[in-house]
Amino acid sequence: GDLKLHCYSDTTETMLQYSRLIIVDRQGKLSPALHVEKCRIQGKTVVIKLEDIDDRTQAEELHGRGILVRKEDLPELAEDEYYWHQLIDLPVTTVEGQELGIINSIFSNGAQDIMVVKDGSTELLVPIVDAIIKEYTQKGVVITPPPGLLEIQRGADE
Repeated sequence: GDLKLHCYSDTTETMLQYSRLIIVDRQGKLSPALHVEKCRIQGKTVVIKLEDIDDRTQAEELHGRGILVRKEDLPELAEDEYYWHQLIDLPVTTVEGQELGIINSIFSNGAQDIMVVKDGSTELLVPIVDAIIKEYTQKGVVITPPPGLLEIQRGADE
């Protein structure tokens, strides 16, 4: 009944602190919060035992599903840190005041996190790195894009 998880957090050790998790299927349906009975690190993954998942067959049925943590169970962050969900729907502007759009989603490419900024049908991919992100507040994100980042994505040849 154990499940092997791939974590998207900075470290797999963060999973050790959660006492309950929610399973989400491919259609977005959520399970009730399930109690974590055991949790251990195994290499770059986490192996957990959840309540009511008692055998291999039940565990295999969950292959490919996601695991969520309730917002209230997340640890407090330092002032200069944020969770992905806090950035979604925030406006993005350059330090010069150019409005680029709204953060639609965020993903990790393995090297860094990338925010997907949409403005109508225009979509920009902006790496979330200190050299680009100048300010993050609850009102929006201000960036200093390196030369060519925005132009190449918009199809402008410069």
